[in-house]
Amino acid sequence: MNATLSTYWREIASGRSTDLMARLLLTLMLPLSGIYAYCQKLRALLYKIGIFRTNKLPRPVISVGNITVGGTGKTPVTAYIARFLLEQNFRVAILSRGYGGSLEGETFVVSDGHSVMLSAAECGDEPYLLASTIPGLMVVIGTDRYATGMLAMKQLSPDIFIMDDGFQHLRLHRDLNILLLDYVLPFGNGLTLPAGLLREPEAAALRADIIIHTRCPEGVKLQYQLLGKPNIIAHHFLQNLEPFLGGSSILLHELTGKRILAFAAIAEPLSFFEGLQNHGLQLVHKIAFSDHSPYTVEKQHEILAAVRSESIDYLITTAKDAVKLEGIPDELARRIYVANLELVIDDADVLNKRVINLLQK
Repeated sequence: MNATLSTYWREIASGRSTDLMARLLLTLMLPLSGIYAYCQKLRALLYKIGIFRTNKLPRPVISVGNITVGGTGKTPVTAYIARFLLEQNFRVAILSRGYGGSLEGETFVVSDGHSVMLSAAECGDEPYLLASTIPGLMVVIGTDRYATGMLAMKQLSPDIFIMDDGFQHLRLHRDLNILLLDYVLPFGNGLTLPAGLLREPEAAALRADIIIHTRCPEGVKLQYQLLGKPNIIAHHFLQNLEPFLGGSSILLHELTGKRILAFAAIAEPLSFFEGLQNHGLQLVHKIAFSDHSPYTVEKQHEILAAVRSESIDYLITTAKDAVKLEGIPDELARRIYVANLELVIDDADVLNKRVINLLQK
């Protein structure tokens, strides 16, 4: 699905688009959603009663995931937990699918905690970003997270695993199940794929041990405890900008009045663009590519053409995109700034204590 179709589908599936065409398409997709929801319920039941096997690793597993399609801030939360555990001197290994990399479907060590051995093109943007920005973190990719974990045990001997995007990966036992929900649209329009954003019916959220509501507006306090579980909230802030080619970071307001092109290949590019505009930046051109897509020569030429035709001063992208820009023309590279996203978790002690308890046991 290209970026334009993906954006239009998300507008329908989230309930934000309600025009006649949107309602017609939604009606056509409803029978498929019913079938999909039934299959997901049956799958979860078969795991629960033991017909489908759940495997257990010899070290604790923390799962960080969501119940909807798209970005809820999994990578920043995963990074937060990893850094917290590393600060306590534990050996931490990330188990990732390696989505979007050329080695997706195979099992490989991305980082042993000392060296990063694969490129973003090989292992995917998220595993590479985590491996390259968190010193001491071990990262392993593989579709079967149990097999991936056993490879990590054999070669890396971690104290604890973090399974990235693991809420639906029921084949692996988890000792702490963390569910991320978008504060504004926690369940989309309430329907499963393809008529809605849900990967599973809402009732699947009952599997969570902790719920983190992400993308909360500043100053918001949670007024309820969803599903009777510990509920905490997280805020994401665009903190500063770092030159792609290296150098001192700058504050966002320092580019006020400049002609900016923003580009991203993430699940929620519009949220990223709006965040930049909320800081007073003038985005004269915005380019949204499909989530996780590589920056091919054709995409680079598309960006370069817009820079020239719109007389762009600077370009801004995300950290997840920046790791995929190897070989980008110097005419673009010297103008690119990478936006740093800061995560702040309210009542972080609730999360920290649950994480530490796993290792104390």
